[in-house]
Amino acid sequence: MSKNQNHQKSTPQNLQVLYEDNHIIVINKRPGDIVQGDKTGDVPLSEIVKLYIKKKYDKPGNVYLGVAHRLDRPTSGIVVFARTSKALSRLNKIFAEKEAKKTYWAIVKDPPKKKEAILTHWLKRNPKQNKSYAHVQEIKDSKKAILEYKIVQELNNYYLLEIDLKTGRHHQIRAQLAAIESPIKGDLKYGFNRSNTNGSIHLHARQLSFIHPVSKEIVEFLAPPPSDSIWNAC
Repeated sequence: MSKNQNHQKSTPQNLQVLYEDNHIIVINKRPGDIVQGDKTGDVPLSEIVKLYIKKKYDKPGNVYLGVAHRLDRPTSGIVVFARTSKALSRLNKIFAEKEAKKTYWAIVKDPPKKKEAILTHWLKRNPKQNKSYAHVQEIKDSKKAILEYKIVQELNNYYLLEIDLKTGRHHQIRAQLAAIESPIKGDLKYGFNRSNTNGSIHLHARQLSFIHPVSKEIVEFLAPPPSDSIWNAC
């Protein structure tokens, strides 16, 4: 892993906290952060958030933190964690029943043929490759994936898409955009011609709203994208 990628990881000191209360904590994840532990053995964001809470509130013993949803490692943007088991079970239900509204930003070089459209594919995951393949028709063990996109800005050589995610499948946005020949900038796995120097891809979980698991009020979060010349142009 490059120094550059290490350099941009979250720590308890530089954590980008968008919101916190006694029940939930909302983080703007940097690309390169891993949400939950995996075979790499790298320190996951969940542990970093626990350390942040432990220090900030001077908590003795173990800090409870529940992972309600995930973002791919090279992706940036909003991640919500639960600070109590009650909040976690309610958040799990909100995400499982698609009651959270998720908006993403993606940068592509080759724009989709239509300015805006709803894409429906059947995604089949290949665990060995850690990749999903998008099919036009249902095949065995595939899952229906729906998103709505629109081109919101034309940049030098690139296009900014705003994506309203209707289902939450493995690598869904990456696979569906690749299927219409508009792979995300930096996403070698899904057909972009070169990687970003820091190992990120230009996909950002921009906005999230849902009914708070305890207060029952609608909460809405907006996360600034990482700072680089292309994101800054947006």
